[in-house]
Amino acid sequence: MKLSLARSLDHWLQNRSDRTALAWLLAIIWLLLLGGMAFFWHLGSNGLLDETEPLFVEAARQMTVTGDWITPYFNGETRFDKPPLIYWSIAIAFHALGVNEWAARLPSAIAGLCLVSFCFYVLKRYGIAARAKKEFLPVKNRLSSPSQLWLTAGLGATMLALHPLTFFFGRLGYSDMLLSACFGGGLFAFFLGYAQTELPKARSRWYLVFYILIALAVLTKGPVGIVLPGLIIFSFLLYLGKVREVLREIYWLRGMALVLAITVPWYILVTLANGEAYIDSFFGVHNFERFTSVVNEHQGPWYFHFIVVLLGFAPWSIYLPVAIARIQPLQRQHWQDRPRSHHLGLFAVFWFVGVLGFFTVAATKYFSYTLPLMPAASIIVALWWSDRIAQTQSFRRPGWGFKLSCVANLIFLIVLAFASYYSPNWLEDDPSMPNIGARIQQATLPIMGAAIWLSSAIACLILVLKRQHHRLWGVNLIGFVAFLIVVAFPFSHLVDLERQLPLRQLAQAVTQVRQPGEELVMLSKGFPKPSLVFYTQHPVTYVLRPSRTSRKIRQILSERQSDTKSVLLIAPSQALSKTGLTPQQSEPISQAGIYQLLRVR
Repeated sequence: MKLSLARSLDHWLQNRSDRTALAWLLAIIWLLLLGGMAFFWHLGSNGLLDETEPLFVEAARQMTVTGDWITPYFNGETRFDKPPLIYWSIAIAFHALGVNEWAARLPSAIAGLCLVSFCFYVLKRYGIAARAKKEFLPVKNRLSSPSQLWLTAGLGATMLALHPLTFFFGRLGYSDMLLSACFGGGLFAFFLGYAQTELPKARSRWYLVFYILIALAVLTKGPVGIVLPGLIIFSFLLYLGKVREVLREIYWLRGMALVLAITVPWYILVTLANGEAYIDSFFGVHNFERFTSVVNEHQGPWYFHFIVVLLGFAPWSIYLPVAIARIQPLQRQHWQDRPRSHHLGLFAVFWFVGVLGFFTVAATKYFSYTLPLMPAASIIVALWWSDRIAQTQSFRRPGWGFKLSCVANLIFLIVLAFASYYSPNWLEDDPSMPNIGARIQQATLPIMGAAIWLSSAIACLILVLKRQHHRLWGVNLIGFVAFLIVVAFPFSHLVDLERQLPLRQLAQAVTQVRQPGEELVMLSKGFPKPSLVFYTQHPVTYVLRPSRTSRKIRQILSERQSDTKSVLLIAPSQALSKTGLTPQQSEPISQAGIYQLLRVR
């Protein structure tokens, strides 16, 4: 019988002890390949994506212009949504590499690569599944512990790098990937300290790293950067009955002093500079109100984040229920009897449930809120899959949980095939890119996407019928990577051409024709397009209703102190007739996509 890839790896590692260094070299190469594909490939090939990304990027650019690294500004107004770490990171990248999209997204890409690498390291150290019930698998059918650790680490890192949510946020200039890296890195560091009971010096160093990363999370997102990790760790320790024991070794008073020393100076300086306005906006609106009420119309049903996990962690999310059940987190006595080094799976369950539960309770729903639980999900599924792959000569048939997961996997792939094929029908509903359906059909992306997912489904069916269930993970990986390369990257480029390129073209036209003292107004249906501020490097007055456009322009002209008696207006061509502007008032200058640039007097 042919040896599986996992068993070949086991045989190779056991034959020569000096191959560990080579294994680490191959692991580093694999992590760089993962990071290159997920985070760095074509990182700056598309323009900034409205609406959120330009808010972060332009605020960072403003820091490089004004030299004010305390108070973030956007479009001439203070921006108190987030603390400064993401702005500082992007601004430093601008100083080093110039003001461009690649530099703006570099902090997120680096954060993603670091998080994936940290996940690999933790799983390589402690990634052996510990279950409540022993399984009497013959020794010949088991991988050695070192080999299974390598396998688990590779699976977990791959799943963490290659799923839709990480692919999206790891390639954009948002704060979310930086938060996930600090948040997840902090919890990883805590567990590394917690697990090393016999190495007090190493344990203390990892606890120190934990405090530093949690402080950076607070400088990225605010109080949630310490509150949520604290809840996860406390509930985990309380369940195991180890709260007092760990509090004594973690030196929490010194740790909190370190966190305060890193975070408080900026909060004091920004409060002194802006007073009550900062306190009300940041702590009131963007922290307390986001949890207790809906902010920025980001609302959804109570199960909103469950759907985000299903789609955002696809295709691996299909196996989360059976993987969590495999860990058997309700067997408390068993976990209390196990050594700390075997607690990674249980810790990941508390991490996963803690983040999901916290943001399910919160009133404001947004798909990025689930990103910090993705490392935990990757660990949970990696521990389960490593067992399945390692048992290639299984002593028993797969259980019903695994069988149902395989069926769900097959159905999910078929649904993705149909969704890809019919995607042009619902993509055309976006008024900012009315021709996107025709563009992707012309590029045959729907057909190629459907073919990839349908081929994956057929391969899964064949493997299930041949009882080679352990190979399903590879089919999902190949299908996802093929979809990324063949469909996702070209699709993102077409979206940029249809949705964002016209704004960049008109921004360039504005910089060429704008007269001294002439203001820029944009009529933007739906939501403002902040990328215009970044690409013109000039303040923009946004009007969201066509009927208010003429009145706003008259107000601007009446308040102007300069001799210039005109404004530049960017508006959707179809909305111009509703603005109340006459042909005598407006002079067309340029047109791109659905937008028109005019000079209005």
